[in-house]
Amino acid sequence: MNSTRLSTPPRARNTLDWGVVFFFGVCHAIALILAPVYFSWSALGVMLLLHWLFGSIGICLGYHRLLSHRSFRVPRWLEYLFATVGALAAQGGPIFWVGGHRKHHAFTEDPEQDPYSAKRGFWWSHMLWILQPQPESFEFAQYSKFAPDLAKQSYYRWLDRYFLLLQVPLAIALYAFGGWSFVVYGIFVRSVLLWHSTWFVNSATHCWGYRNFDADDNARNLWWVSLVTYGEGWHNNHHTFPRSAQTGWHWWEIDVTWQTIRLLHRLGLATKVKMIPRVKS
Repeated sequence: MNSTRLSTPPRARNTLDWGVVFFFGVCHAIALILAPVYFSWSALGVMLLLHWLFGSIGICLGYHRLLSHRSFRVPRWLEYLFATVGALAAQGGPIFWVGGHRKHHAFTEDPEQDPYSAKRGFWWSHMLWILQPQPESFEFAQYSKFAPDLAKQSYYRWLDRYFLLLQVPLAIALYAFGGWSFVVYGIFVRSVLLWHSTWFVNSATHCWGYRNFDADDNARNLWWVSLVTYGEGWHNNHHTFPRSAQTGWHWWEIDVTWQTIRLLHRLGLATKVKMIPRVKS
């Protein structure tokens, strides 16, 4: 979607938050410049492992399907563990992430209400909504209104405030096990790749792909986004049945995160698991 062809509401023309731009710019620069210098196969393996752990288990399973949509239930200790793994992804605290996502579903693609509306343009929905933060999306008093169940819990409030500090013990552990190559790949390369993987769900799957179900919004199924987000790219399916713990409709719509939820269910750790009803598309 070409953002230059769309009219942009006045709020989207706000100036960049240069502190945020600097943070993301430095992380991207370190990943791009130092990745070739510190490359090793073991460091690449650590990056892929953490991309899966923080992406599939933390964000997709924890933040998204468990906390945002309550598509299944787990014991409180396990819920907190999943939320902590999600916070390690460095994509915001659980109240911020869940509040914004619930608002996205409540006002999908509404340029005034959806925090990352694709109707503001591809780059807005991909990352400009973070670089030009709007108060209604980034102030605790505003986004917490959409996640009151989390906001009333002290542990989630702590994670929401201090999620970035979790990168410090992680970096220390990575350095202890593999030196600077593990730090570069486990912190910076992993963060940058996982950020864009997740952001593609907000941007690309509202622009390209196919639809199994008729819907009022433009959410679509895009195989390569599902590949890098462990099943989140079947977005038309998800927007049609947002409370379902599975996103794949056809057998070939592979949903890695759903397989983990199925395993938890078999182990007796996941209950009240919601699935896509067997209706005709």
